[in-house]
Amino acid sequence: MKRKRILIMGAGGRDFHDFNTRFKNETDYEVVAFTATQIPGIDNKTFPASLSGDLYPQGIPILPEDQLLDLIRDEFIDAVVFAYSDVSHEYVMHQASSIVSAGADFWLFSVSGSMIRSEKKIISVCAVRTGCGKSQTSRRIARILQSHGKKVGVIRHPMPYGNLEKQRVQRFSTLADLEEQNCTIEEMEEYEPYIAMGCPIFAGVDYEAILREAEKESDIIIWDGGNNDFPFYLPDLEIVVVDPHRAGDELSYYPGEVNFKRADVIIINKMDTAEDSAVRLVKENIQACNASAVVIEAGSPVYAEQGEMISGQRVLVVEDGPTLTHGGMKFGAGTLAAKLYGAKEIVDPRPWLTGTLIETFEKYPEIGNLLPAMGYGKEQIKDLEQTINASDCDCVVIGTPIDLARVIDIQKPSVRVTYELEEVGTPNLETVLKPFMSKPA
Repeated sequence: MKRKRILIMGAGGRDFHDFNTRFKNETDYEVVAFTATQIPGIDNKTFPASLSGDLYPQGIPILPEDQLLDLIRDEFIDAVVFAYSDVSHEYVMHQASSIVSAGADFWLFSVSGSMIRSEKKIISVCAVRTGCGKSQTSRRIARILQSHGKKVGVIRHPMPYGNLEKQRVQRFSTLADLEEQNCTIEEMEEYEPYIAMGCPIFAGVDYEAILREAEKESDIIIWDGGNNDFPFYLPDLEIVVVDPHRAGDELSYYPGEVNFKRADVIIINKMDTAEDSAVRLVKENIQACNASAVVIEAGSPVYAEQGEMISGQRVLVVEDGPTLTHGGMKFGAGTLAAKLYGAKEIVDPRPWLTGTLIETFEKYPEIGNLLPAMGYGKEQIKDLEQTINASDCDCVVIGTPIDLARVIDIQKPSVRVTYELEEVGTPNLETVLKPFMSKPA
């Protein structure tokens, strides 16, 4: 029987996982190519033969998504799998319409087909949009579990932007591991806080193999999700974070709405800075769509150790890159700190943009007077450093999850902003985690 010819649309994460769990070694299908978007520089590569299985001795090409419709026609594609996240429902259906009009089926996979079972307890932390506060929630959970004597392993949603063969299974427990494995700023932002907690973190490409490694040294495993994707593993507790600064997005983004409707626990984060009307809308949507979920209210207060350096100054605010770009946020922790500590002005970085950052602002023109900490490779990191140092400002406010000054040479006075999840009242994370303390992991 003729094998069905498949394209997988992705962004260097869910696409590879769907291949591993749904297509690898399946003789009824032939994955002709991956197409890539969202992340700069991940296309025009090859998913290597060593990871592809016996059916793909040459590996599988990874091509730019703008070639998609030509590929459907030229390669006689039967079906296209949509496998990336944090996009609006309207965007998904525009893609579907283009693909169907070109002659292929459009597939969205269910959660069950790609969730791997673990012999250890799994707590998943996902969200409805990028930048809701997944990682700070995951860190809070890890601290609680550690305080009860549990050995915690964290598995992070994939960010394999380099050598895929070398990134098959990654484990990080020291800052030296980050350097040795050539991590991008985006990867370091996610891994470094766990390392500081003494909590090993795993990531890579082959999430079956990654899970088995994490199981060897963990009582409980936390799935720290990326974008608003749903978990790669079958959770014993499914926690989802929502952001009232983007109230309503929990019902209008894919697959964030999937997470929203599946959640055992919903955390309404950033209540300390959100409008009351926005919080009410989120609560109404929870009641309408997932009334059985436990709802935790939380804030995300910001703190700057040398906040007095901000007062009365013209500041350049550097925020988390994905949150400002495809996350669609207009501000982050750095902006909140600039206002809290009395900055005179937030400087527009546009006159001093260098290299790839010019392209970023062209692609995401809605970014305000903020600088996203784009760092998907050495070129972008250098462009970020040059842009910061060229900017006409008195002080740099760093709102990224890592200490950016450790990664690049900032030649101006700088202040690092930190923020952690703080639950308000009960129920809280201690109460929902009780079953994981009282029973053997």
